[in-house]
Amino acid sequence: MAEDTRDPAMAPATAPAPKGAQDKVPAYSWYALGVLVLVYVLNFVDRQILSILANDIKADLNVEDDYLGFLYGTAFAVFYALFGIPLGRLADSWKRTRLMALGLALWSTMTALSGFAKNAATLTVARIGVGVGEATASPSAYSLISDWFPARLRATALSIYSSGLYIGGGISLLIGGLIVENWNAAYPDGGPLGLAGWQAAFVAVGLPGLLLAIWVLTLKEPVRGAIDGLPTPEDPQPFRGFFRELFQVIPPFTIFGAASRGTSALVINLAGLVGFGVLAWALSQAVPSGSALMSAFGMPGFISDQWLFLGVGYYAVFSWAMGLKARDLPTFRLTWGSPAFLCVVLGYGTVAFMAYSASYWGAPYAERALGADKSDLGWFLGAPSAVAGFLGVILGGRIADFLLERRENGRVWVILFGLVVPIPAIWIAYTTASLPVFYVASFFAQMLSASALGAAAASSQALVLPRMRGLATATFFLSTTLIGLGLGPFMAGYVSATNGDDLSLGVLSTLIAVPFGLVLLFAALKLVPAAGATLIERAREAGEQVGN
Repeated sequence: MAEDTRDPAMAPATAPAPKGAQDKVPAYSWYALGVLVLVYVLNFVDRQILSILANDIKADLNVEDDYLGFLYGTAFAVFYALFGIPLGRLADSWKRTRLMALGLALWSTMTALSGFAKNAATLTVARIGVGVGEATASPSAYSLISDWFPARLRATALSIYSSGLYIGGGISLLIGGLIVENWNAAYPDGGPLGLAGWQAAFVAVGLPGLLLAIWVLTLKEPVRGAIDGLPTPEDPQPFRGFFRELFQVIPPFTIFGAASRGTSALVINLAGLVGFGVLAWALSQAVPSGSALMSAFGMPGFISDQWLFLGVGYYAVFSWAMGLKARDLPTFRLTWGSPAFLCVVLGYGTVAFMAYSASYWGAPYAERALGADKSDLGWFLGAPSAVAGFLGVILGGRIADFLLERRENGRVWVILFGLVVPIPAIWIAYTTASLPVFYVASFFAQMLSASALGAAAASSQALVLPRMRGLATATFFLSTTLIGLGLGPFMAGYVSATNGDDLSLGVLSTLIAVPFGLVLLFAALKLVPAAGATLIERAREAGEQVGN
């Protein structure tokens, strides 16, 4: 008999627990969820504060809108997505509360260090660090929530967690605006340590995360998969899988990882490297952008920052997916090998493509085009945005769970709603000459697009086994980051920079994603019910030992 070389986390599971055992949700689960929401709030305060600071950074560092889109999107997104893969594997094998606490401490430190940046290169490197730290949060949180809440409440619980995205993004405008205006008024020539207002804002929002990390460490770790009747034993070597994934996804280690699988795997990997390199070069020629990072380091800009980073990111994902197929066929088959899973995550990626752009560029647009003050933006754009996102994601999650009880593709309909219905609000917001109309339209655009997130997250989790949830989350965020965050804000900034700083045209150009999203999500309506019904069977066919 051949030796079983799979991870201990792939050991056989027991039969499902009785339904009654799944109906009770302990109060501790809701308490722990509340702590995770605070983590996600801080996550997006640290991330989204760039929006209210964008115009100040542009003036002080002498950069353009395409760089600002790159800084917020691609520079963050690529490292967030790539490190999310090995960290997702670690979330599937190690203590998730510890992992989240360490990540929180890292991204909070790097946010504070962003405040000491004096040029584009330093600020970019700091934001990369923020991306790496934040990559620990959602794989850990999604996995924990799936072990704290039964399937019937997961879209609701994940939506509550996801509300932190919108609360944090909204209050970041309020906090950032107040800090910048008050700091600059008190220290017009620079304050302590020579910090300008935008730099002080980074420091102020970064430091509290170190205290919150200590709180996260106090959370109890649930038994993985127990709530679904599929308890998974602890991995005695949790970091083995992490380092293995690291070598499969982080260049140049990817080459050695491919070589370890044989000559044919190495050839395929090198072909992918050349292919994505040529694609990055071609895009740099077709869509050239400023190379603030390259020039700051004295490096030639034959490939712009944007396409170099994305080329590396897509090559790394390709390397990882090929390695995953060889190492863990069941997980590959239920994620990359599942048309239903891919249609859901890529379909939601198109929602994120538009939503990230409209959200990030809202404050700079209102400040430049409509004459809004920073402090007013905090109160009339930021705070309502937090409420809108909270309402949208919670209502969307509840409706998704409601529809799921009545039709197997109910959650996908909610994702479709979040793609199509916000379009008129986005159009009005970025074409009106009235600041109050902009605020109202932005509120509805945020609320309606937010409705899709909980449904998409819960759908992706439902299409894999419990032991795969961390990696499934990382794969889900590959779409939202490398497509939505990595391309959307940059596209809007690039179109603006090449059309006389026309942010209206820039943001509206991202509506080009809608037709692609419609094709993917209409396909998901057909594919998701069948994939859910055959989940265990397909896992067994791929070699998974599950059930009796």
